Amino acid sequence: MKPWIRKLHKWVGLIIAAQFAIWTGSGLIMSLLDHDAVEGRVHRAHPREMPSWPAGMLAPQRVLADAGRPVQTLETAWLADRPVYRLADKADVWLVDARTGQGVIVDAAVAAIIATRDYVGGGRPETPEFLPKANTETRGYDGPAWRVSFSDGDDTTIYLSAQDGRILQRRNATWRLFDTVMMLHFMDYSGRQNFNNPLAILAGSGGLWMALSGMWLLIASFRLSEFTPVRWRRKRNLGIYAPDGTKLRLVESREGDSVFLALGRSGLHLPSNCGGGQSCGLCAVRLRGYAPPSTSSDREHLTAGRLRLGYRLACNLPVHTDLEVEVPGDAGLWVEQTAIVERITAVTPFLREIRLLPSSPIGREFQPGSYLQVHIPDYALPRQHIAHPEEHRDDWGELDLPATLVSKEPIRRSYSLSLPVEKADGHLTLLARFSVGSSSSKRQFVGKGSAYLYSLKPGDPIRFSGPFGDFALRPGDREKIFIGGGAGMAPLRAMIHSRLDQGGQERIHFWYGARHRREAPYTDEMAELALRHPNFTWHLVLSEMAEQGVALIRGLVHEATHEGLLRDHPNLKSCEFYLCGPPGMLSATLKLLRSLGIDDERIAFDDFKI
Repeated sequence: MKPWIRKLHKWVGLIIAAQFAIWTGSGLIMSLLDHDAVEGRVHRAHPREMPSWPAGMLAPQRVLADAGRPVQTLETAWLADRPVYRLADKADVWLVDARTGQGVIVDAAVAAIIATRDYVGGGRPETPEFLPKANTETRGYDGPAWRVSFSDGDDTTIYLSAQDGRILQRRNATWRLFDTVMMLHFMDYSGRQNFNNPLAILAGSGGLWMALSGMWLLIASFRLSEFTPVRWRRKRNLGIYAPDGTKLRLVESREGDSVFLALGRSGLHLPSNCGGGQSCGLCAVRLRGYAPPSTSSDREHLTAGRLRLGYRLACNLPVHTDLEVEVPGDAGLWVEQTAIVERITAVTPFLREIRLLPSSPIGREFQPGSYLQVHIPDYALPRQHIAHPEEHRDDWGELDLPATLVSKEPIRRSYSLSLPVEKADGHLTLLARFSVGSSSSKRQFVGKGSAYLYSLKPGDPIRFSGPFGDFALRPGDREKIFIGGGAGMAPLRAMIHSRLDQGGQERIHFWYGARHRREAPYTDEMAELALRHPNFTWHLVLSEMAEQGVALIRGLVHEATHEGLLRDHPNLKSCEFYLCGPPGMLSATLKLLRSLGIDDERIAFDDFKI
């Protein structure tokens, strides 16, 4: 259950954090605003002393008798310079002339006089505007009103009741700013004054959930053994085996360690892009003998078939007894290899082919679909170290890169072979995307691995481990459907070249998606392969800009594949599917294939676990 809670915790936290920033900012603004200006006191005249009530006015009893309707209250008042009686019954209010007993109407002229006498400042009153019902600036009052605006720098406006001439509100630019900020602070986007509205309650509930789920994640991230000194824990043995059953090494561990940590302490670094954080799924190992029940992290990253075979994530597999595990990569886990950068080719503005000459001959284990773990050292590189061809200048000019690209500690990143070793004359060919993304800082976030690779020049040394991975062509001549996008071109290209070079005669389809044609690598090469091999078809799908031309299709690659091939295919269940690309594309394609009834055993995929 932890992965989905972690994901939900992250997104709810983002929403609550945004609202918290609004609360903080709006509270700060409200505290800095001048309270007298907000209350409209800056341009308010001192209250005038009311004259004595004149003699000879109608008696209140007479006014009540002539009212002709129920009256709850009666009070004396002045409307400008005119003595009047103010009568009220529930929500109904009206004025009566104190001399004649006739009803009095608050017209525009009277409203202008009252507003002008209440105002102090250099502004001139504009023509009063009648409002048949209240607006947001006179909320709390339901009757008709007069609005009198003044031409001063504060945009002062005075509202009067059209029933009895009372001044209802004094508004200005400062109050309007305060009102908008208070609306954001209270999260009351209609009434603007109710702090107990549903949105505020929901935000408070979200904050409580964040606290509780955060406590749960904190507790779940620790094991009791982590609080026990290493020397006090029992020693356990870890038997390390190759996938073919060959025993490679016996590692001493301590009870409570994870298999990932135990191997790392012994210098055996399992493939990982997350450093053991249970988010990349690269560190899967296979238990020999009894395998403990799978956890939610195991189920998130490993297929049901692999779970049944005893595969578990090493970073989530605690050592309580002696264990025997099969690891990927055989002895390559602890063998560091070196190579020299021989050639770098910019195949698109942000995809580069890097051709490496290994220091020693490489074996048959470097198969299409496998990947290397490139060792990225700590570095601080000036931005100028990343060169690009002149034809890509405009693309790179749109990036706001930091002046110095920094990685404070050594890391490892995974890159797939993009060409069979045999076809590359014993060289290793990688395809690296320059990874950029948004960040809280002003400049764009740059991937640490891609920044390092893009700074390399021919002749530079590079270190790597591997190969690793189980993404590979399956034996046999079943019809093959390749679906990819982005840097997922690399392993799919290597597989297609390998199969065609072997003389495979089965139908092979390749559907590749990009935003526009400039982002699609090796398009001419794929088109040339399709001409030379009648059993191979190539389809380029563009999601944003589909120029007119051969094999150019507009849309999302998984939808285009469904429309152009899968929907009318006579026997989909006999096909094999090979997928690689960005997480969103991969997830949508897997969902599509499963909805079509394709068994997981027929689907091989690699999402680079990033």
